[in-house]
Amino acid sequence: MKIKIVSTSDVHGYIYPTNFTSRNDYHGLGYLKAGAVIEKIRRQAEQDGDIVLYVEDGDFVEGSPMTDYAYQTYNEKHYNLDLVKMVNHLQADVGILGNHEFNYGPNYLNPTLADRNYPILNANMQEGPDYHIIDAPYKIIEKNGVKIGVLGLTTQYIPHWEQPDHIKGWKFEPALKAAQKYVPKLRKKADIVVVAYHGGFERDLATGEPTESLTGENEGYQLLTEVPGIDALVTGHQHRQIAEVVNGIPTTQPGFRGEKVGCITLELNDQKQVIGSKAELIDTADADEEMWMNALTADWRNDVEDWLDQTLTTIDGDMKIHDPMQARLHGHAYLDLVNKVEMDATGADIAGTALFNDEVTGLGHEVTIRNVMNSYVYPNTLVVEKITGKDLKAALERCASFFEVGSDGKLSVSKDFSYPKMQLYNYDYYSGIDYTFDLRQPQGHRVTELKYHGKDVQDTDELNVAINQYRAVGGGDYPMYSMDKMVKQVENEMPRMIIAYLQKHPKIKAVQPTNLKIIMK
Repeated sequence: MKIKIVSTSDVHGYIYPTNFTSRNDYHGLGYLKAGAVIEKIRRQAEQDGDIVLYVEDGDFVEGSPMTDYAYQTYNEKHYNLDLVKMVNHLQADVGILGNHEFNYGPNYLNPTLADRNYPILNANMQEGPDYHIIDAPYKIIEKNGVKIGVLGLTTQYIPHWEQPDHIKGWKFEPALKAAQKYVPKLRKKADIVVVAYHGGFERDLATGEPTESLTGENEGYQLLTEVPGIDALVTGHQHRQIAEVVNGIPTTQPGFRGEKVGCITLELNDQKQVIGSKAELIDTADADEEMWMNALTADWRNDVEDWLDQTLTTIDGDMKIHDPMQARLHGHAYLDLVNKVEMDATGADIAGTALFNDEVTGLGHEVTIRNVMNSYVYPNTLVVEKITGKDLKAALERCASFFEVGSDGKLSVSKDFSYPKMQLYNYDYYSGIDYTFDLRQPQGHRVTELKYHGKDVQDTDELNVAINQYRAVGGGDYPMYSMDKMVKQVENEMPRMIIAYLQKHPKIKAVQPTNLKIIMK
């Protein structure tokens, strides 16, 4: 007998095979395709007499134009309820909370998840009084006479990102600590023990060497090596594509946006003991869409497409991003516009933002909501922190370390930002200051000029800087930022603030900024 543990994770509301760059855009991804893959696996397992366990591993209800529209209209349209209907239809055995599930607060999440027919498991978080989400730390599911114990875990790092009122009263502990407590209990009660973790890996799976700062955000490697008794580990959160067997334990992480379905296969003997295992990722690009869910969400998608096509303003000049690396090297009119929005919303006159990925195309002559939602893809809120000149220079040194110049003079993204996954969102461009990176110098010594209002910035100067809340808590390895330096917080999400700003400015001129200088030769 075989058990197939299939998983989706970090779907982020990408239901259809599109990234919404145009009304007719097509990309081979999305939950409709992932659903078709899961159904196919089930049909084959039924023929073979095998067991299928489906884990929805979190970050499902936020992250795309469809989920943003559902949030904005949930009191009127109730499209948010269709999210759970889809997971219900695919007969999820368990669900896990992702960190982004908290982004819209309890008044949205509670009704969104109310009618699910699957349990949400978590053993390392205790929910606050405003939420009614977590059903149990674990569940034992019996299928074909086999008892499968599933333990739910979520990254403990949520308080470092989330708005405090969204997690009021919640308590978080390390995933490792909870696993060490519960896995031995499950080992006594179940034939098979599965850990479903909305978190990823902090170390290289082959060498055990750290691949990031060991903050506790990701504890997957520790789960594989320090918790005896786990038969399979399902992960997510990092958007990586992983299918490996580590320390004898098969583990998967299926990317994001429904690009892959994780599939762990456990082979059992007659005593229900694991005698073989493998881990794989199944591509969804060529799968047909799951038609029942397509019919359920068709009106929702049509409404979203109409909403996205609303015109906001016109741009005089070129605000398109033709070369993302050049935009990061020299700044860009689009990035400068985002910083101006941050300044307008906060009153600060220094602001930083990131070109989150290379899919961001900037803004054309006629700007629609679609352009904004595809350019600024996160529901970030804003924070103003009072930092020293020394802090600002340290942040800029971190940014300067993004670039690596080869012996042949060619420029690339440094290992710190590209391994074990690409982290383009951790490089910031700043407006309101004049600064120079000398890329001939070693990392940590590349900021050779830093001026504010035409004067050299001193280490002891105090400066107000507007940044998103992820960066404000030190996210992306920026320890010079921390919430104890906060002087102001704006809780409206950035995409909405950009839309409102553009509506107030019917015509905007694109001007290439000149405040960042790069020395390479």
